[in-house]
Amino acid sequence: MAPQDFKRKLTAILSADVKGYSRLMGENEEATIRTLATYKEEMARIIERYHGRVVDAPGDNVLAEFASVVDAVRSAVEIQEELKDRNKELPEDRRMAFRIGVNLGDVVEEENKLFGDGVNIAARLESLSEPGGICISGTAYDHVKNKLAFSYEYCGEQTVKNIKEPVRVYRILMEPGVKEVTPEKRDKRPWQRLALPLGVVLILVVAIFAVWRFYLRPTPPPREVASKEKMAFPLPDQPSIAVLPFTNMSNDKEQDYLADGLAEEIINGLSRCPHIVVIARNSTFVYKGKPVKVQQVAEDLGVRYVLEGSLRKTGDTVRITVQLIDALTGQHLFSERYDRQLKDLLVMQDEITMKILDAIQVKLTAGEDARLRAKGTTNLEAYLKLMQARQFIQMYNKESLALGRRLTEQALALDPHYAVAYATLCKIQMNEVTLGVHKNSREALEQAVKLGEKAITLDDSNALAHAMLSMPYAWLHEYDKAIAEAEKAVSLDPNSAYAYHALASMLTWAGRPQEAIPFFKKSLRLSPIPIDTVTLINMGVAYRQLGQYEEAEAGLKKALQLYGADHLIAHLHLAATYAMMGREKDARAEAAEVLRIDPTFSMEALAKRLPFKDQKVADDYLSALRKAGLK
Repeated sequence: MAPQDFKRKLTAILSADVKGYSRLMGENEEATIRTLATYKEEMARIIERYHGRVVDAPGDNVLAEFASVVDAVRSAVEIQEELKDRNKELPEDRRMAFRIGVNLGDVVEEENKLFGDGVNIAARLESLSEPGGICISGTAYDHVKNKLAFSYEYCGEQTVKNIKEPVRVYRILMEPGVKEVTPEKRDKRPWQRLALPLGVVLILVVAIFAVWRFYLRPTPPPREVASKEKMAFPLPDQPSIAVLPFTNMSNDKEQDYLADGLAEEIINGLSRCPHIVVIARNSTFVYKGKPVKVQQVAEDLGVRYVLEGSLRKTGDTVRITVQLIDALTGQHLFSERYDRQLKDLLVMQDEITMKILDAIQVKLTAGEDARLRAKGTTNLEAYLKLMQARQFIQMYNKESLALGRRLTEQALALDPHYAVAYATLCKIQMNEVTLGVHKNSREALEQAVKLGEKAITLDDSNALAHAMLSMPYAWLHEYDKAIAEAEKAVSLDPNSAYAYHALASMLTWAGRPQEAIPFFKKSLRLSPIPIDTVTLINMGVAYRQLGQYEEAEAGLKKALQLYGADHLIAHLHLAATYAMMGREKDARAEAAEVLRIDPTFSMEALAKRLPFKDQKVADDYLSALRKAGLK
């Protein structure tokens, strides 16, 4: 090995393994693997909290390094305290006790792996430790003895395998006690000469314990919990959950779509349950790639439970880890790891969804269970194509929609009976209409209807298909059909922010704004970051139709804050709103923004594509825009 291939450094090493692991595996392999995965996940979190990193974790072993030996020892103590509490929930013969060794020594680092005597000594200390206990080396003890308020028992110099010199070993006493001095300072006279009266000794012990208990005892960092008072929305009476975007742990960044798709499908599965409140993808995916705290997510979105996870794809295998946290208590309701073949991905989605519902104690009827497990396809390749397509559709421009269309059509070629893919094509078609991709808008809208109807023919229980079909119906001025499809979508998926948005929009365009407002609010509760760019705009239109101009202004301005100053439709509706309010200067300023964004803007072209059923509503809107200075 060339010197440049590795580097040496002084670091603190924590080594841990399970006492009696072979026995546990022999008695119940599956239960042992589940418990081990859960415990190792918790250990990794504690290690990270104390600024350490897990170097390796094969089998029942965990090897971690820390820049500070103080942090390493604190981490070891908290790990043992946490696992002790978790073991209380298990039968005595299924409890899993780790032994931990901590050493400060020289190591060799190569490709993020650690080798050398520093690691070997930590491993030997681990083997000297009792189950649930911690042994540290003399070098570690010398650094922490005056910095941490733990008690230590000197175990003498131990000869350990493959280490030339004996190693001083100290055991950390997990219960209160007096630090024992090193042998060099110990009085060799018989203990009887130093004995104090029993009463004095007892008094000293009680005094020391009291000082340790109330002033010196190290306390682990407090669990961070969410506050109901700080929540942006009132906590629902039903269980409420936000599923965060899964972290792509694969070496290939292009596998993001797989991690995103998994989280989205879990959201979709949960949302079909009528007994819970599920936050929509739009709102949870704003946290993608950001370091977030669970309690902050809960407060931002007004939920009690938060699910986070990761996905790693290697060849044809995939590893998925998930953990469900009660944000009000900080407790982990479950933490699971799934190591499966990629072909089992669709099955794993169901398993995770049902595990979540079980953890938050939601009971399903047989019919509800069947509907939650329903899948659009059994063809994995078709599913993966559609997951890739969704990434492009989210970008909402002509080029990305073309890519999304191509991938969706490839998914349908693989599975011609894939209802969700037809519903997705319907959505793409509608987006293309609004972006002016098609020369003949009416023909394009009629094609969108056919795509939506095809999806429903294949799967009448698909809420997305019904919600999407409502849109071209409305643009074709078939309002009764549009409202009926949107109502069907809401009944099929009571947690679909998009379904509520669709229904509210249909009612607004049909001239029933008073009925629309509650559905807009429901959509925004399920997705505080609106599921569709026009949710806030359409709600503003509904308020304007009701003469509630301040509320209309607030929603339209919020749309601009969320989607940027170049949102043409938002500026148009603000211009009309200000004109109706008599704020001519503000109306003309918004009209100027419209012309800045689209210098070729034409009132004549706009009039041809307005979706309003009531011609008076359309005329009032156009008149207000002319008053603002648009032609």
